[in-house]
Amino acid sequence: MSHEKYEEYQECIGACHACAVACNHCAACCLQEPDVKALARCIGLDTDCAQICQLALAFMAGGSDHAQAVCRLCADICRACGEECARHDMDHCQQCAEACRRCEQECRKMAATPAAA
Repeated sequence: MSHEKYEEYQECIGACHACAVACNHCAACCLQEPDVKALARCIGLDTDCAQICQLALAFMAGGSDHAQAVCRLCADICRACGEECARHDMDHCQQCAEACRRCEQECRKMAATPAAA
């Protein structure tokens, strides 16, 4: 991968990192809420989202030929996680929803970028 392509991915890599951190934080906070059972879907999506974000940023940073495919999947999971978190009033869920929205946008842009030659 060229250095220019790596530079082009920086916004998406940063969004994936921020989203993974927000999702891990949200899941940990949800586990401390009084009605954890009601937050099971949120916690599960937080975990899935954090993991795919870490994978996507690793694929981009490493110049993988499969980075765009992983970013497409990451965008889909970010959308699902963001929608679920947005349903909850807690600050950590709202912050996570925002990080997911930003990551989804960046991953969709990255996935649409022409592949490096």
